[in-house]
Amino acid sequence: MSFGTLLEAFLLGLLEGFTEFLPVSSTGHILLAGHFLGFESEGKVFEVVIQLGAILALLVVYFRRFFDVLITLPTSPRSRNFVFGILIAFLPAAVIGAFAHGFIKSVLFETPALICIMLILGGIILLWVDTLKVKPVHTDAMAFPPLLALKIGFIQCLAMIPGVSRSGSTIVGGLLLGASKPAAAEFSFFLALPTMTGAFAYDLYKNRDALNADDMTIIAVGFIAAFIAALAVVRGLIAFVSRHGFAPFGWWRIGVGGVGLVALALVG
Repeated sequence: MSFGTLLEAFLLGLLEGFTEFLPVSSTGHILLAGHFLGFESEGKVFEVVIQLGAILALLVVYFRRFFDVLITLPTSPRSRNFVFGILIAFLPAAVIGAFAHGFIKSVLFETPALICIMLILGGIILLWVDTLKVKPVHTDAMAFPPLLALKIGFIQCLAMIPGVSRSGSTIVGGLLLGASKPAAAEFSFFLALPTMTGAFAYDLYKNRDALNADDMTIIAVGFIAAFIAALAVVRGLIAFVSRHGFAPFGWWRIGVGGVGLVALALVG
């Protein structure tokens, strides 16, 4: 294992952490960057497992909120509604992801041009959504009705196509279904916890016999980098979205997707 490989893992980890909770598709960015760097991981496990670093950052930032929910769960209808909503929103991705895992990893993850196209299309959608003048009905992420949570859960499944963005799909879905921008972003944060943890556990199980010590070292480097970068993003994203909306992310996606398509046409 060379220093160059470790450096690539560290840079990809930073990229994961900075983009995981932004509506820009962290997986799409990592797969494109890995493609052009020539970075390879067994079964694309690296790209999924380092997301746990971002999840750890989420737990650190929202520790008090999660702890309060845990201790009030037996007595608080609001806490029970929150937990139930997150669980039913997670179910569609859990079921569909398990059945489509092989296709996602062997086909969708290996198609850089598709990733670029999805980045561009998602950017256009974000720009459109940012112009909508919809009066929000749901302003508290912990009080989303179960049916709303389930609908967001189905919309999240679109993010199994790399380049779509898990956070982008859930945030846009929430907005179109009547959630405010801060509430939609916060619910996306919360939903990331079971979704990404489940993906991590399932991927690690499926590839348990193929990983070696070098793989685990590379994953650990990416994990730490993702944790550090995600801390900064989680702390500031909701305030940024409240002030600036989603247009900056839309233009970013279009730029990255466009540059990616040009690079693929020039170098393959």
